[in-house]
Amino acid sequence: MEGFLADHKPNLGLVSLKTPLISNLSVWSNIALIRQYHENMPWEKAKKLALDLLQRFGMAATAEKRNSSLAAEERFCIMLIRAAMVRDAVVVLDRPFRILPDLQDGRFFTNSLRKVDDLIAEAHIFDYNWEKERYGATNDAED
Repeated sequence: MEGFLADHKPNLGLVSLKTPLISNLSVWSNIALIRQYHENMPWEKAKKLALDLLQRFGMAATAEKRNSSLAAEERFCIMLIRAAMVRDAVVVLDRPFRILPDLQDGRFFTNSLRKVDDLIAEAHIFDYNWEKERYGATNDAED
């Protein structure tokens, strides 16, 4: 995985426990920060984009919350939205069942990805081989 991440660094949008939300920023600020930093987008425009994306997930009410106030599913979706804010994003879900261990299968992840698929150039899920059945995979492909 490290090689893949290095190869895609300019467009990488990582959803991982290793890249948590910034705890002292609101949800919308965590999302907007990506375009503000990478594209020098004015904060008003970046905030509107963040709020529009939260609306896609039915999560507009979380906009002013901080990381510690979020449910696990909300946190995952916000991390995904933040990752999708990278221009031509190559989104990587790094062992998403570690983020949401109580899920029975991978439908939540694929449904969430569909909500931002217009912003994503590529999406990849890296997980342990023993989790493949939770994604509906039955072949012997490498993880």
